[in-house]
Amino acid sequence: MNVRPTVSSPDCEQGIRVTNFGNVFLSCSTEGGCECRFKVTDHLLIYVRSGEAAIDDRGRCTVVSAGECAFIRRHAGVQLVKRSTGTQPYMSISLNFPRKFLMQVYASLPKDSLPARARRGKTNVVRIAPRPDTASLFESIMPYYNASEEPDDEWIASKLREGLQVVLRTDENLYASLFDFTEPWKIDILDYLNENYMYELTLADIARYTGRSLATLKRDFKKVSDLTPQKWLIRRRLAAAHELLSKEPYQPRLVQEVMQRVGFGNLSHFSRAYKDAYGYSPSHTY
Repeated sequence: MNVRPTVSSPDCEQGIRVTNFGNVFLSCSTEGGCECRFKVTDHLLIYVRSGEAAIDDRGRCTVVSAGECAFIRRHAGVQLVKRSTGTQPYMSISLNFPRKFLMQVYASLPKDSLPARARRGKTNVVRIAPRPDTASLFESIMPYYNASEEPDDEWIASKLREGLQVVLRTDENLYASLFDFTEPWKIDILDYLNENYMYELTLADIARYTGRSLATLKRDFKKVSDLTPQKWLIRRRLAAAHELLSKEPYQPRLVQEVMQRVGFGNLSHFSRAYKDAYGYSPSHTY
């Protein structure tokens, strides 16, 4: 499994060690502490196991002590001070919730189970007092940090789901924050299509995955584009294909490979649409 960073690299003093397993990571210090400024690119749940963390969000400070958690909302630019307390070094475990993971969870939820009155708050940081479910979750992660093998993707996904339930049980309004809706229970249509344009999507699929009825999808899409969703998808796929073909050296099978990569299933249809858009066939892009 590839170990990859989950937040932009914090500007920390020396003395903090970070172990990263995809979207699960441990931060600890041997002495003192450090001050970090970083931007959370995805929703983050941080559990302080020892020491304490002071999270400053635009002048509002939230102190998280040992045994407590904090939920930090996506795209929040925060300052985090990690401190030892007494003889206890700072140690925290964090879960990062990628947008794709949250969209998959949302698509699987029975829509009648969603709290109808949930609304996004203005606060980027929510402190969560000690609870049995948080302690159980994060302590179950600790053995991997002393093990010789890394956890697999299935294990990571299970811990993300547990962490998600921790957040949702804290405040029903966090449904609207976690699932990143521009309106209650509506995922931004263009964000969704820009991330998923290469897949075979029907209007019913787009409506379901963005939290809308078919009629509402058509009405909302008119607010953001003069095109129909189907025509927007074709244009987006053609733009992606044009960029790929313009950058990569020509190979005999490249046109077909690019066609499939961007979501076209028929070569003649792709070639015709490409020529209509750019005035020449895909093979003459070079």
